[in-house]
Amino acid sequence: MRVLIIGSGDAGQNLAAKLCEEKHDVVLVDNRQEPLTELQSHLDIMIVRGEGSSPVVLEKAEIGKTDLLVAVTDRDEVNILACVMAHAAGVAHKVARVSNLDYVRPPEAYDLHKLGIDLVVSQKEECAYELFNILRMPGTLEAVDLLEGRVLATGIKVHMDSPLIREPLKAFPRPELLQTIRFIAGKRGDELLIPRGDSQFMVGDEIYFVGPPDDVTAFLEWAWPEHASFEKVVIAGGGDLGLRLAQLLESTPMQVVLLEPDEERAEYCSGLLGRTLVIRGDPMNDETQAEAGLGQNTAFVAATADDESNIIGCLLAAKLGARYTLAQVNKPEYVPIIDSLSLLDHVVSPPLSMINAILHFIRGKNVKAAALFHRLPGELLDVVIPPRGKWVGKAVKDLALPTGVTIAAGLRGDKVLNATGELTLAAGDRLVIFSTAQALTKLEALFRK
Repeated sequence: MRVLIIGSGDAGQNLAAKLCEEKHDVVLVDNRQEPLTELQSHLDIMIVRGEGSSPVVLEKAEIGKTDLLVAVTDRDEVNILACVMAHAAGVAHKVARVSNLDYVRPPEAYDLHKLGIDLVVSQKEECAYELFNILRMPGTLEAVDLLEGRVLATGIKVHMDSPLIREPLKAFPRPELLQTIRFIAGKRGDELLIPRGDSQFMVGDEIYFVGPPDDVTAFLEWAWPEHASFEKVVIAGGGDLGLRLAQLLESTPMQVVLLEPDEERAEYCSGLLGRTLVIRGDPMNDETQAEAGLGQNTAFVAATADDESNIIGCLLAAKLGARYTLAQVNKPEYVPIIDSLSLLDHVVSPPLSMINAILHFIRGKNVKAAALFHRLPGELLDVVIPPRGKWVGKAVKDLALPTGVTIAAGLRGDKVLNATGELTLAAGDRLVIFSTAQALTKLEALFRK
C-alpha cells in the first residue's frame, strides 16, 4: 500500500516508522526540511518539502498513486484541506487529525465525512479514552477496548504474592478462569514471552490478557488480591484532555476533582461538568494538591501541555499520598527514561493513542480495529473472517497459527466467543488476534483482498 503522510511531528514519525516496518511505500510531506532529512536517514521513505494542503505539493508527492492519505500536522485547517484535495484526486481513504473537538462531534450538517474524510481523529479524545480505561481497571499497565467495549485487553505486573507464580499454565489453579480469559503475551525484562502450556510466570513479569470486562475484573481480584478500585481521581489541567477525561469519569462512581489555574477556563469547565469539583489553582502546587484531598485510594492524572510539569506534578502527588500516578508525555524520548527509573505508575503518549485509531484503515477492509500497546511489542487486531476464508469451518486448535499469533476472543452476532481450542470458526465471525510484528505479514491473506 502507498501511504502519503502529511506532517512529520511525533504522530507522523511514529506512523511512518510503523508502516516502513511493515514494508508499505511511505511518502512524507512537511514544510520543514530538517525533520524530513533526519527521517529519511533511517527510514526507507520518499520526502517532499512543502505545504501539505497545496495541490502543487500533493502532485509532487504523486497523490494520484496514493491509496491512503493521513494528515497529522498540528493545524486542523491544513489536515482537513489536504483530505479534501485527496478526495478530489480520487484517493480511496483519507484520515484527518484534528485538535478542536468540535470537529470530532459536530452537528450533523457539518460532519466532515460529507467532505470525503473517512476518519476524523483527535489525539486528546483517543488519549482520554485510554486514560479512562486504565482508571476503571486500577493497577493495570494499560487497557484497550475492542469489539465495541465487549472485550478488554489489559496488562499487569506480577507481584510476589500473586497466585500466578505458583504453577505453569497447564496446571493453572483456576481453570474455569481460562474459559473466558486468554493470555496473549508478556515481557520479562526486554524479552517477549508468548504463553504456552508449560509457561510459568515470575515476579516482575508483565503479562497481558484479554476477556470480557466483568471477567477481567474477576481475574484481577484473584490474580492480584490487593487490587482495589479508586475512590477518587484528581486531574491536573483543565485543557481539552483533562476536561474530556472528567466527562468520561462522571459516568463512574469515582469522585472527580479537576485542578485548573486559569479562572476563565476553570469556569468554562465547571459549566460543562456535572458532579466534578473544579478547583482553581496551580495543579503543581502542594497546597492545591492537598486541597484536592489526595489519599490512599486516589489516582492523580497530570494532563497539562507541559511534559516536565506533568512528571514533577506526579512525583509531588505521590509524596502527598496518591496511590497511583499517570501522566501525559508527548516527547517519546522521555518514556523509556520514566519507565527505567520507575518514576510514575503509567505514562500515556497521545501520538500513539491516535495511531491506534488510524491503523485499521491500513490493514484492509476486513479489519475493524487495531491497537498498539505502549509497553508490549505487537498489535491487537479485530479481524472479520471473510466468506470462503481459509479458517471457515476449522476449530481454533486445528489452525496452523504462526509463532507469535494468539486468538484471544471472538464475536458472533452479539455473542462473545471464548477462543478455546474447540471453537469452530464461521464466516462473519470477528476475532481479536494478538500478533507480533514479525508474524503480522503472515496473516495478510486473512484480511486483505
